[in-house]
Amino acid sequence: MKLIYKGKFDGNPESLPTREHRPGAVKFKEFDNPKKMAIFGNVLALVIVAVFMGIFYLRADEITYIALMAGSIMALLSLFPHEILHGLCFTEEVYLYTYLSKGMLFVTSPEELSKGRFIFMSLLPNVVFGFIPFIIAMIFPSLGFLGVFGAISISGGAGDYYNVFNAITQMPKGAKTYIHKFNSYWYMP
Repeated sequence: MKLIYKGKFDGNPESLPTREHRPGAVKFKEFDNPKKMAIFGNVLALVIVAVFMGIFYLRADEITYIALMAGSIMALLSLFPHEILHGLCFTEEVYLYTYLSKGMLFVTSPEELSKGRFIFMSLLPNVVFGFIPFIIAMIFPSLGFLGVFGAISISGGAGDYYNVFNAITQMPKGAKTYIHKFNSYWYMP
């Protein structure tokens, strides 16, 4: 994997690296517009963080100001590592973009992935930075900062869960997927 930091995304999908379309490739039924995807992802993230913070609050009885601040700072510091974990699931070139005006960071690659590898790539950072710390905090409620960090990190994967949902519901067994501009496509090899 070769990670290439491209900096600020200009909002134009035409500027993203692409590959030639495979014959018979089917475009995922997903948002065409990165702005609409950002709105959907951010609203979904707010719902997810509210649910997981509520669950943790019920377990911990109280969440201190220090735990809130430490967990929030850890979540912010994990944004780039989150994208790097996505990138590690590719073997070819991976491009990292920031789109902070829409509350997003993302990686893209013209590489083709199997359905299983695409799902693994989408979920890996959410498991590492979200679910594992959250579960540890549920077991040890005194580690409140991990509960906050986990809840925020789980919510930060809203766009990833959308991709997993699309892969599960739209890709047949044995299909491969690739990203073209701002959309995903699948095809049967």
